Amino acid sequence: MQTHTLVTRRSLLALALTVGLTWAGSVWMAAQATAKPQMTVYKSSTCGCCEKWVAHMRQNGFEVKAIDVDDIDKVKKERGVPDAAASCHTATVNGYLVEGHVPADAVLKMLKEKPAIAGIAVPGMPMGAPGMEMPNGQKEAYTIVSFDKAGKTAVYQKR
Repeated sequence: MQTHTLVTRRSLLALALTVGLTWAGSVWMAAQATAKPQMTVYKSSTCGCCEKWVAHMRQNGFEVKAIDVDDIDKVKKERGVPDAAASCHTATVNGYLVEGHVPADAVLKMLKEKPAIAGIAVPGMPMGAPGMEMPNGQKEAYTIVSFDKAGKTAVYQKR
């Protein structure tokens, strides 16, 4: 009788441990799935379009830390943003660079696909890009480019 009770207790303990670990794993996975991507944005304190882009990223699920800098060009050079991709602000997220007014969905696509690039950019400041919205709704076509550590750019998406 005691052997049977001992086996039953061990079985119940094993079952409880399995259920507990399964539950803990599910909670952890759910937390990972809902975790916001952490982004740091380097920008000028006087740039209103940068603030609008930061708001766009936050509205689209990013946790954004905005840092005002005196010399944004220095930030770009230190991080390897090619001149051909330059815009008004530079961000880092999950090891990638995001330069300029890149839409949040393009950043999320990059984070999901994890391409072998240094980052993506919207060169210049095209009307209608996130943060560059016009009161009359006017938009211009623009290209999102990818770039590598050597500074080579390629078309990532057209908008």
